[in-house]
Amino acid sequence: MSSIAQLRRILKDHRTIAVVGLSADWFRPSYFAAKYMQEHGFRVIPVNPKYDAILGEKCYPDLKSIPEPVDIVDVFRKSQDCVPIAQDAVAIGAKVLWLQIGVVNDEARRIAEAAGLEVIMDRCVKIEYARLFGGLSWFGVNTKVISSRRPV
Repeated sequence: MSSIAQLRRILKDHRTIAVVGLSADWFRPSYFAAKYMQEHGFRVIPVNPKYDAILGEKCYPDLKSIPEPVDIVDVFRKSQDCVPIAQDAVAIGAKVLWLQIGVVNDEARRIAEAAGLEVIMDRCVKIEYARLFGGLSWFGVNTKVISSRRPV
């Protein structure tokens, strides 16, 4: 389990995030989370072979195609897709493998931790950043309900 101190340190010290599975659709959770992190000073690098660019950034087909250092690999993919992503995160020298809410893969965790990466599973980078750095109270956002569904 991740401690608050660990999450705070990771989000304070690591500012470049490769978002694997980032969608260009504004209503998808991956887009919302990446846009929020970008607006809060993080360098967001989209990773999705379907697109040329997302959020004004060049989109890469896979982690190994990224030509610059990556701190956090943030994964918006199914749990069963995480092992090769963990292997690529190790290969590119990432510092953290972050699996989003609902994404848990113990083999991917073992691969990443064996190579010295920190691993966060089943947590949202946007929610944790907002919770730990004060964003949940901005503009009445703190409804105590966390959902990607838009109100009707």
